[in-house]
Amino acid sequence: MGFLVMRELRIVGVDPSLCNTGVAVTRLLLPSMEIVVDDLILIATEPVASKQVRRNSDDLRRAQEISRGIRKAADGAALAMAEIPQGAQSARAAWGLGIALGLMTTFDMMGAPLIQVQPLETKLASVGSRTASKAEIIKWAVATYPEAPWIRHKSGGAMKLTKKNEHLADALAAIEAGILTTEFRQALALMGGIIHAA
Repeated sequence: MGFLVMRELRIVGVDPSLCNTGVAVTRLLLPSMEIVVDDLILIATEPVASKQVRRNSDDLRRAQEISRGIRKAADGAALAMAEIPQGAQSARAAWGLGIALGLMTTFDMMGAPLIQVQPLETKLASVGSRTASKAEIIKWAVATYPEAPWIRHKSGGAMKLTKKNEHLADALAAIEAGILTTEFRQALALMGGIIHAA
């Protein structure tokens, strides 16, 4: 009886938010641990500007849009990794935080266990600084994954990166942090143990 060697693992990284959810669809090459970015997806939702629609009904619609986008991006993923948001400055922000947390249960239902990482872990795994700014994380992500499909706009005759890339960069940083966790090592060992040939 021989064993098949896992050569790659499909991992989805997520930066969840009610307004802009960043999703990174990647493959982790084994045993080199190189991350290959297959796609970057920004799931952007906006509230309906109509007094005829109740706000909570509109929030449900937005959550459904995000859920559909996550399911499509994560189809076939073995694992998901996400920076779990924490804290809120207002009741409205807390409401959005609750929706974002609820959306993270999507992965378990899809059979792609979620590895949670904290904002500090993503900063250290990417830029290497506890105080890394959003701009620094974007700069790191674009330098590390220059071939990824970053969001750009034309300005002054040149294509420039947009601020919305922060959500995509955070999704990639979540993967970088996630593969350093004990949970990831345990999941990898477990998956490796069941991939064998008769």
